[in-house]
Amino acid sequence: MRHPLTRAAALERLAQFVPLAGHDYAQRRNLVDPDGAHDDVSRLSAALRRRVVSEVEVVRAVLAAHPYAEAEKFIAEVFWRTYWKGWLEQRPAIWPQALAQAEADRAMVEGDAASARLHRAAIAGETGIEAFDHWARELAATGYLHNWARMQVASIWVFTLRLPWALGAQWFFERLVDADPASNTLSWRWVAGLHTAGKAYLADSGRIATMTGGRLAAAGLAAEALIPAEAPLPARTPLRV
Repeated sequence: MRHPLTRAAALERLAQFVPLAGHDYAQRRNLVDPDGAHDDVSRLSAALRRRVVSEVEVVRAVLAAHPYAEAEKFIAEVFWRTYWKGWLEQRPAIWPQALAQAEADRAMVEGDAASARLHRAAIAGETGIEAFDHWARELAATGYLHNWARMQVASIWVFTLRLPWALGAQWFFERLVDADPASNTLSWRWVAGLHTAGKAYLADSGRIATMTGGRLAAAGLAAEALIPAEAPLPARTPLRV
């Protein structure tokens, strides 16, 4: 039951995780097991994506077992899903734009021999950056990555490998068992520095080593986040009342 996809399995996984959703989650949520156990996170994202269970159900179950102050970190992560969905709902043009951008980026990359080789190497997990390659192969084999690992992969893709963010987002969307247009697209935009003006996420080799218990290295990472250029965002759709 690594990624439950039925309601019964999701509720069983939720019951298993609830005792860990307080202090344990706050302390261990960014630790990434290179062997793929990921027992410190809920692994409910695929069920939530398919609406087999709802965010409200999950939060209520956690709050029934923990004071809010203990469960705040986990609840915040659940709320990120709702934030992404609401943000994209108010700017629906972002999704087709991202799809179109990915196709344009693919044509551009495939039209340049060096870029095409790098793109293929990245997806195959053959870049020579140990942590990135490990996670690329894990994604291909399991359809899942720990959320913190996703951030590192996206950052290395954009700032170290200098590959287009939309093409990376499409790679994830095609592979992830919990692929969600809002969470995936907007998380990649956030990492790339396009969601929050002037703020990007730059992967750090020392932090990767720490979060993987010293088992994964990431040499040669970019020291500067060169944020991609982008046209202005479309106007926000008014809230429905």
